[in-house]
Amino acid sequence: MRVLSGIQPTGRFHWGNYFGAIRQYIALQQEDEAYYFIANLHALTTVRDPGQLRRNTLDAAMDLLALGLDPQRATLFVQSDVPEVSELMWLLMTGTPMGLLERCHAFKEKKARGLSADAGLFSYPVLMAADILAYDANWVPVGEDQIQHIEVCRDLAVSFNHSFGETFVLPQAKVLAASGKVPGTDGEKMSKSYNNTIEIFEDVKSMRKKIMRIVTDSRAMEEPKDPALDHLYQLYSLFAEPAACEEMAALYRRGGFGYGQIKKALADVAETYFAEARARREHFASNPDLVAQILADGACRARAKAGAVLARAQRACGVK
Repeated sequence: MRVLSGIQPTGRFHWGNYFGAIRQYIALQQEDEAYYFIANLHALTTVRDPGQLRRNTLDAAMDLLALGLDPQRATLFVQSDVPEVSELMWLLMTGTPMGLLERCHAFKEKKARGLSADAGLFSYPVLMAADILAYDANWVPVGEDQIQHIEVCRDLAVSFNHSFGETFVLPQAKVLAASGKVPGTDGEKMSKSYNNTIEIFEDVKSMRKKIMRIVTDSRAMEEPKDPALDHLYQLYSLFAEPAACEEMAALYRRGGFGYGQIKKALADVAETYFAEARARREHFASNPDLVAQILADGACRARAKAGAVLARAQRACGVK
């Protein structure tokens, strides 16, 4: 089975990115043929600084490699290094109903808020469909909020197949196992949009300062607390072993502790959790040519597959 997913280089990855998606991407490469790409073309809908986009793209590659993506097991590449996908997008666009794209949630939400939406955002789902169909992907790991895009992809593939004969593999959404909401420093869902993130490879001192500033309630120290309702405990449980989590939960239920104690424990366990990845990140940062070669090799493999699918689609619809 072939798995494919992309991740946008719109900024440095944070804890929410890791526990919500990246950790599971790493696990999937052990069992399936995996293609993972850095979606710099998609990022153009929000990142308008060329230097920043280039830096973000390289940072994303180094972060993924440091976190355990293995280029011997998975094909890692940059989206724009496979121009066949953009050509395939046009073939799909010619048969895409306007109404289908008008119903897609990203476009609808922006219009509902009275914001201007450009053609890139409007046609974003078609590029995503081309990303998926170009590699004959069977499974696309996504969060629940992305299922609609897989449904659009399937609709476009079915329509093309109906018009021109069996051409595309129909992908299935592989909904990522929920890690629960990853709280940010304000207790809300961790998101760059909310400016409440803690980056995976943030300087350790900066990380600890952010953790110590996490918003907590004003209940007395001696009061027992339900750990399941506390975002500090939710964060701690992402990193700690089950026995440590149970010990921490028992402390909550007894009461008689200060949140500073919990924050220090969280900082310690988070630093330990990412220690090996930090060391690997430094290695890749010191060897940019190695990273460039990994991406070039991945693009070569990806282009071979995408080129074969594009040629199949071109023959089917008569442009070749």
